[in-house]
Amino acid sequence: MPRVKIDLPEKFLAISIKIPVRITDINYGDHVGNHSLVAIIHEARMQFLQHHNFTELNIEGVGLIMSDLVVEFKNESFYKDIIEVKMGSSNISKVSFELFYQLITVRNKEEIIIANAKTTMICYDYELKKVVPLPNKLKEILF
Repeated sequence: MPRVKIDLPEKFLAISIKIPVRITDINYGDHVGNHSLVAIIHEARMQFLQHHNFTELNIEGVGLIMSDLVVEFKNESFYKDIIEVKMGSSNISKVSFELFYQLITVRNKEEIIIANAKTTMICYDYELKKVVPLPNKLKEILF
C-alpha cells in the first residue's frame, strides 16, 4: 500500500506556534507517540484560533467540527524538543476549509521535519446540529 503524501500549500499563514514536548508525550519507544502528535496539532489549531480571539466553538457565533485528519509521520521527536508548527490553508469553500500543519524541530542546528498533517474543518452550529457558512472574518484570515 502506498504511503500517504500531503502536499503542503505554497504559503503558510502568518503565525508559527511553538509547543514543547512533555514527558507525558513519550511512549514505550522513547519518542513522541502518534496520539501526542495529534494532540500537538490540536493545540496548534487552538492557539491559532485564540490568536484571532476565536475558539473552536465560537468564530463569530459559528463552531468548527473536524471531518478528517491525515498525518504523514517523517521523523521521531523526543522529550524536550520544541516543535514549531507552521500552518497553512487550502480548499476554502462555503462551509469548510483544510488546515495544513508542518511540525518541525531543531536538533544540533539542523531543522528536522517531524510530521506533516491536514485537517478538514467544517463550520457547524452545535445548537442547531447543522453545517453553516464560513464566517467572513475567518475567510479573510485563511486567504
